[in-house]
Amino acid sequence: MISQTLEGREGVNRRQFLCATAVVAAAAALDSASAAVQSDRSAIKAVVFDAFAIFDARSVFRLVEEMFPGHGSALSEQWRTRQFEYTWLRNAMREYRDFWHVTEDALNYAAKQSGVSLSPAQSRRLMEAYLELKPWPDVTPVIDTLRRRGLRLALLTNWTSAMQHACLQGAGLEAIFDFQLSTDRVKAYKPDPAAYRMGPEVFGLEKHEIAFVAFGGWDAAGAKVFGYPTYWTNRLNLPLEELGVRPDATSSGLSGLPNFIISGLTT
Repeated sequence: MISQTLEGREGVNRRQFLCATAVVAAAAALDSASAAVQSDRSAIKAVVFDAFAIFDARSVFRLVEEMFPGHGSALSEQWRTRQFEYTWLRNAMREYRDFWHVTEDALNYAAKQSGVSLSPAQSRRLMEAYLELKPWPDVTPVIDTLRRRGLRLALLTNWTSAMQHACLQGAGLEAIFDFQLSTDRVKAYKPDPAAYRMGPEVFGLEKHEIAFVAFGGWDAAGAKVFGYPTYWTNRLNLPLEELGVRPDATSSGLSGLPNFIISGLTT
């Protein structure tokens, strides 16, 4: 009887030991997996931004309404739509024309489509508004956080170098970005892979080491397909594009970007 009791206790102790060992092993595995996730996200060494994720273009369309009361909404919608449609059409036709001229072409078309008489002086004033854009309110604190964490930064945008320089200088951000990349370099607009490829080339990094911050849903899709960890600043609260791909994180602004880069959490 005593022998049986001892054997029973030994069995219990053995089971407890094995159970405890399994718990410790599981905890170690979880710690290892967590560390791997942190290590993978920490591998991001640079961040590239689309210019519209940094600069707020709504001032342009407010100016349109001021200049053409009652017609501003229709003109703005046509202008904004054609602006990007023309970049995609020029990609397809392999007929590159820089974004400044594409924007001007789109404005001229939009005026005709909307039945608005647009004088050369009015056209010039509206175009100049693209050189005076201000940053979104959340830009400066997020940029400061990324810089303190040692991340390198760049713009990677359809804008011309002159457009980038004017807006960055006006906002006092010209020294913040290591590179100001325009599609003029490769004569192909996003979402052509040649445009996104500028990031790895100038930084000397792999795709997965560079986070891409998009303003447009189509741009987020293009960056994700290219291979960037992608953060979509969906400031206009638009639905996800039906392109069979999702960004890694979506937010109404930039405030969640540092956490996305450091921890891999979506927002």
